[in-house]
Amino acid sequence: MKGKGNPYRGDRFTRKAKSQGYGARSVFKLQEMDQRFKLFRKGAKVVDLGCSPGSWSRYVSQMGCQLVGVDIQPTPGIPGLFIEKSALDVTADELLEELGRVDVMLSDMAPRTTGDKYGDHIRQIELARKALALAVELDTESFVVKVFDGVETQDFSAEVRAAFPKLKRVKPEATRQRSVEFFLVGKKS
Repeated sequence: MKGKGNPYRGDRFTRKAKSQGYGARSVFKLQEMDQRFKLFRKGAKVVDLGCSPGSWSRYVSQMGCQLVGVDIQPTPGIPGLFIEKSALDVTADELLEELGRVDVMLSDMAPRTTGDKYGDHIRQIELARKALALAVELDTESFVVKVFDGVETQDFSAEVRAAFPKLKRVKPEATRQRSVEFFLVGKKS
């Protein structure tokens, strides 16, 4: 019966991702941010934290970048190298061992949501802060991180701006209208 089930199943970004062989519509969020902020150049070394199902990793690889993906769940077929572990546990040394240096840190990580907006926000900010800590320790040039809007947003944005002075808050077109997520895109220069 029409109208039942997942209300997003048929949205244009989901259909487009499926038709192009991507595992998730989120690829179009990254693509828009890349077009706006010139995040990737051929040969850049990129870490994709929370890389499953691999759409961002595939896009980065298609841009000619070297990639390390990190996720707690297996991500078969990811282009580049894959580390199966929590991003909360991965170390800068592990990433440097694989890439030598890191130019761009990506984090599309989100916790399993519970419906408790405050709790979900706090858990997501914890993941975002880990991504920021790694980006700072690795001295990356660019940083892209998903954020769930909430009480910690202003403080976290200030932390990101301290490390990446050129900072923009972005809600890409492919983001669902009702979503509380947005992205911070930071660059050093």
